[in-house]
Amino acid sequence: MKRTTKLILILGAIAALGPLSIDTYLAAFPEIKRDLNTEINYVSLTLTAYFIGIAIGQLINGPILDRYGRKRPLIIGLSLYFFATLACSTANSIEVLIALRFLMALGGSVGMVATRAIIRDNFEHNDIARAFSALILIMGVAPILAPMLGGLILKSFGWRPIFWFLSGYVLLILLSIIFLLRESKEKDPAVSLNPSTVLFNYIELLKKPRFLLYALAGMTGMAAMFTYISASPFVIREVLVFDEIYFGWIFGSNALGYIGASQLNRYLLKSHDIRKVSKVVAIIFGISGSLLLLQVLTGLSFPLVFLINQFVFLSMLGFINPNMQALALEPFPKQAGIASALLGAIRMLMGTLASGLVSLWHDGSALPMASIMAFCGIALIVILWNRNWATSAHKEFA
Repeated sequence: MKRTTKLILILGAIAALGPLSIDTYLAAFPEIKRDLNTEINYVSLTLTAYFIGIAIGQLINGPILDRYGRKRPLIIGLSLYFFATLACSTANSIEVLIALRFLMALGGSVGMVATRAIIRDNFEHNDIARAFSALILIMGVAPILAPMLGGLILKSFGWRPIFWFLSGYVLLILLSIIFLLRESKEKDPAVSLNPSTVLFNYIELLKKPRFLLYALAGMTGMAAMFTYISASPFVIREVLVFDEIYFGWIFGSNALGYIGASQLNRYLLKSHDIRKVSKVVAIIFGISGSLLLLQVLTGLSFPLVFLINQFVFLSMLGFINPNMQALALEPFPKQAGIASALLGAIRMLMGTLASGLVSLWHDGSALPMASIMAFCGIALIVILWNRNWATSAHKEFA
C-alpha cells in the first residue's frame, strides 16, 4: 500500500470519529428523553455541549500539536475520549450525560486538529483541497452507516450500547496511530505554550485577510451542516413523520450526496481553479437554501420535493468544506497546528451557535432549520463574490 493511501485511510478513520460521535445517537433522542426523564431540548444540549467541547479543545490542542508533534497528543486526547465515552453509557441523568459529552469532545477534538495539520504537513496548493476531498471519501462512510447502525443498535439493545460501540471504535484508532502512523512534525521547543503568547498568535492569524475570509466562508457551511444535524431528528421523525429506520436512510442518502460532491470536487480541481469552483457552488448553495425556506413557508405540501432540495443543498457542502479549509490553511505551513485549531474552533463555534439557536427557536415546525440554512446559503454568496474582499485576501500572498 502506498504511503499516501495509508495516511489518508488512517486520517479518514480519525476524522470519521466526529460524525460517528454525533450521528450514531441522533435517532435515540426520544429514547434518551424518556429514559432520563427529561425534555427533548435538554437532550439537544448534549449535542451543543459536544460542539462547545470541540471548539475549546481545538484551541487548546493547536499549539500542543505544534510543540510536541502529532502522535503523542493524538494518543493522549483519544484516550480521554475513550474513557468519557464508556462513562456515557452509565449516565443516570441528563446533566451527567451533557458533562460527559463535553469531555468526549475535549478528547476527540485533537483528532480534528491533527488531521488538518497532518494534511498541511504533507501536501501543497490544490493538492491540499484534493487531500481533504479524499479524506471525505473515507470518513464519509460514517454519516452513511452511523445513523442506520445507531438505529439498529437502538432498536435491538437500547441507547447505551451505542456508546460501547464508539469506545471500541476509538480503541482501534488508537492502535492504528501507535503502530501505523508516522510522525509528520518533529517536536519544536520554540513553540510557546504560554497562554498570552498563544492568544497573541491566534489574534495575529485573525488579522490575516486570507485566513479570515475563508474562515468566515467555512463558518457558513459548518452552520448549515450542524443546523441540519441538530434539527433533522425532529424534522424528519416528527414533522415529516418517518420512523428511525427511514431516518437512517434519509440521513445516509444526504451523506452519500456529500461524499459524491467531494469526489467531483477532487476531480474538478485537477483542471479548474479552486476559487472559481467554489464561487459557482456558492450560487447553487444559496439558491437551494432559499428554496428550502420557501417550501416550508408554503406548507411542506410535497415532502419528497423538500427532501430532494435538501439533498442538493447538503451535497454542496462536499465542495465548500474542503475548499474553504484548503484556502484558509495554505499560506501557513509553519503554523499548521494553530491555524488548523483556530479554523476548526471558528467553524465549531458557528456550528454551536446554530445548534443552540435551533434548540431555542424550536416551534414544532421545520421553519428554524430552513431559515438558518437559507441565511447560510445567501451569506456564502456575499462572502465569496465580494471582489474587494477577495482582492485584499490574496494580495498578501500574491
